[in-house]
Amino acid sequence: MSTRLSIIATRTGDDGSTGLGDGSRTGKDSLRVHALGEVDELNSQIGVLLCEALPDNLHKALLAIQHDLFDLGGELCIPGHTMVGDAQVARLDALLLACNADLPPLKEFILPGGSRSAALAHICRCVCRRAERSVVALGKVETVGAAVRQYLNRLSDLLFVMARVLNRHDGGNDVLWQRESRAEKTV
Repeated sequence: MSTRLSIIATRTGDDGSTGLGDGSRTGKDSLRVHALGEVDELNSQIGVLLCEALPDNLHKALLAIQHDLFDLGGELCIPGHTMVGDAQVARLDALLLACNADLPPLKEFILPGGSRSAALAHICRCVCRRAERSVVALGKVETVGAAVRQYLNRLSDLLFVMARVLNRHDGGNDVLWQRESRAEKTV
């Protein structure tokens, strides 16, 4: 592989613009760059989650997701280019089914938390939803592939389910929202 970036500080962005993968320039405050930043933050948060002691299957799945997110960012960086498709979305659907298979049904809302790894998965889920909102906003003014939106939507669901799996892996349970106790405390 050849060196892709030999100079990191190019100073070409000092005017508030940045280069896209197709060679064009756009404002650093554009919807496209905003969506790219959200996806990059999500990938970074997943990197933090990967520093935890995770079940091997989840570790492998999250590493593959990081690569998918890099591809997804590449697609956002090159207008009109496609890098994420139905196969990546289908892989998330399969992971969702596998992770959800042994979980008890939810009868209450759950709070983000429990174990540290589950809490980190919930943070990733929140960042994923934000990235999805940014991509949807971009899609209202520019063309964005449907698989990009679908991938982020499925991924946020998967991260929620992974948080539940991680709570059990770490010997705990979901933290259930307790409506009655909250109401009693505020009276």
